[in-house]
Amino acid sequence: MFDSLRSRFVLSHILPMFIVIPLIGIALTYILETQVLLQNLSGELHDQAEMVARLTGDRSGIWYDQAQAQAFVAYLDPGYGASIMLLDAQGYMLASSDPADGHDWEEPGQVEVWPTVQAGMTSVRTVHSRQLHAQVVEVLVPVSGPDDQMAGVVRISQQLAGVSERFSRLRYWVAGVLLGGLLLGGAVGWVLALNLERPLRQVTTAVQRLTSGDQLRPLPQEGPRELRLLSQSVNTLVEQLRNLEQARGQLLANLVHELGRPLGALRSAIQALLGGADEQPAFRRELLVGMQGQTDQLERLLDDLTGLHGQVLGVLKVERVPLDPAEWLARVLPPWREAAQSRGLTWQVTVPEDLPEIEGDPDRLAQALGNLLSNALKFTPAGGTVSTAAGVGDDMLWIRVGDTGPGITPEEQAQIFQPLYRGPAGRRFPQGMGLGLSIARDLVAAHGGRLDAESQPGAGSRFTIWLPLVPSS
Repeated sequence: MFDSLRSRFVLSHILPMFIVIPLIGIALTYILETQVLLQNLSGELHDQAEMVARLTGDRSGIWYDQAQAQAFVAYLDPGYGASIMLLDAQGYMLASSDPADGHDWEEPGQVEVWPTVQAGMTSVRTVHSRQLHAQVVEVLVPVSGPDDQMAGVVRISQQLAGVSERFSRLRYWVAGVLLGGLLLGGAVGWVLALNLERPLRQVTTAVQRLTSGDQLRPLPQEGPRELRLLSQSVNTLVEQLRNLEQARGQLLANLVHELGRPLGALRSAIQALLGGADEQPAFRRELLVGMQGQTDQLERLLDDLTGLHGQVLGVLKVERVPLDPAEWLARVLPPWREAAQSRGLTWQVTVPEDLPEIEGDPDRLAQALGNLLSNALKFTPAGGTVSTAAGVGDDMLWIRVGDTGPGITPEEQAQIFQPLYRGPAGRRFPQGMGLGLSIARDLVAAHGGRLDAESQPGAGSRFTIWLPLVPSS
């Protein structure tokens, strides 16, 4: 019955009220009965005793004649619901309106409050009546005679059972209020439990639909802050999965496109060679050179896919060794110089020989720098310039690749480092897998550095690799 989250929420909201509220009702009833009504009863009895004591002022003979005392008590009794008793100065009973209560009066020496009464002070106490077999509230008021000596004592008492009868209606009111509180609290607890359960049920349903491959809509972010954060996290996960699915489709389309072009060129070249082109040395060499270029393109494509695999699995590990930047750049840049000059581009290099040492993986850094140089060569028109420079700034080594290509719009700059992003046709990055800059950024980040981009449409672009220096000894 309580295996669902809803039932447990409801139980957790309602059960404490069904335990706490009845306990509060019992405690409240006890306090009202013993502290409020009992105090009120004691006050009423005290006022009645004071009034009776004043009435005895004109009848001083009643303290010496039991017949007069009994007649006086009989005269007063119809006006009071309590029991009236008159005691002489020694504490012996003269008259009582209730014979049973009268026989219950103890000897003065056995009454612990009698010295207080003899001292002229009023006494109020609760005692157990052996004759009535009940708790009794009694008030003892001393009465002074003409000589200011105590002439007698007025005792008024009443059973606590009478208090219970007077309190019965109040009990019903208290029980009704508590029952109404339980019903209202139960209804509020039920609503709150359902409000807590509803967002969790929506998240659970969304996750189940997600595992089954259904199309999902964003979850409403409602309820307490923790549930809103949970819904927001699920919405973020759904959006990432949707983007991943789109990226997978885009990757497949890009891969088919990029593999189709070199394979088609290779097929055409092979067919030409099989058709007799191998008998013409010049044409054969031209075909072989073209086939080599297509295989180089396929090799770069495989390198990009390997980098993407490392990004997805988070295995872009680097093996850092002490590295002299000037010497390393002198080994890495010459092949790119030849490629730039073969395309009719101006090649510029500005690398100081006294660059400080860094720690890095030379192959991984060469891959990151090669991706930047490949883009610069690919998108710089003939007659343009591709430059490479290095230096130190902000306690870091920087390596900058610049070109005089078409540049990048501000809108594209926010997306160029995203995997599989390719710019619109006619601008930068219309070809390729859209992985080069993303892989370069992650390789630089794996070295504790960063990759920045600066560009203006029509004014070329500059990509800067920032690498931490080796701390000086």
